[in-house]
Amino acid sequence: MRPLSDPLLPSCPETPAPQIPLSYLRSVDSGVAPHAVARLRTERLTRSTRPFLSRGGPRGERCEGCRLRPSHCMCHLRPQLATQAGVCLLMHDAEPLKPSNTGWLIADVVRDTWAFGWSRTEAHPQLLAMLDDPQWQPYVVFPGEFVQPPGRVVQALVPQPGAPARRPLFILLDATWPEARKMFRKSPYLDRFPVLSLHPDQISHYRLRRSTRADHFCTSEVAALCLELGGDAADRQAGRVLEAYLAVFTERYLQAKHQQPADPDSAAHRQLQACMHEKR
Repeated sequence: MRPLSDPLLPSCPETPAPQIPLSYLRSVDSGVAPHAVARLRTERLTRSTRPFLSRGGPRGERCEGCRLRPSHCMCHLRPQLATQAGVCLLMHDAEPLKPSNTGWLIADVVRDTWAFGWSRTEAHPQLLAMLDDPQWQPYVVFPGEFVQPPGRVVQALVPQPGAPARRPLFILLDATWPEARKMFRKSPYLDRFPVLSLHPDQISHYRLRRSTRADHFCTSEVAALCLELGGDAADRQAGRVLEAYLAVFTERYLQAKHQQPADPDSAAHRQLQACMHEKR
């Protein structure tokens, strides 16, 4: 019997190192300050036991600031507007990791945006403190047809009679539709707040994920509709900017996916610039 080190024995081939699929998100430093959703994504990644595999979309490296290919980066277009209203995103577990998530775009545009991971068993202490902060009037944004009792449902921002003016805080459940319905049912700390039910005339223009219904809107579309509800001019402008910003993101995302160059002079880019330069 020959020893295992005998050079006459055929050598076992080395096991090749596993190749990381190109669709794994590999980040490239953007140079922009991380906002609430970016920080939540970083926190979520620290708890991950394996890389997040994004389905579809552009492959290869992505910018940390906008999640697009570096060749299609749009960090220089980030608006960051001051608004009267604030946005609170309750995000289902994987949402911060998805390159197509549009809650990220809300944090790009609306300076007062907070993001928390949703849990069935407990709520983040900072979230609970915000809900109790007297400067805010929280509204849970959700279709009224699924709300019990129906008396919680409002279709406009209604100030409390005799109470000092409070800033609207739109609470958005950032998830797939089945996940959002579960989150709404299993978040009892939201039960004391009015439910804002939107009834827009337009259909969704979001093209990065499939939906069986045209009246299902992505998270940034919902936020834009909420901002345009109020009487504050800065909020209404931010709503229009957010709508245009989503169009630019969608265009660049799909161009990168199909290996087409970005077009900074497209109609979507011109519309964004026009919204940015509106007089309030």
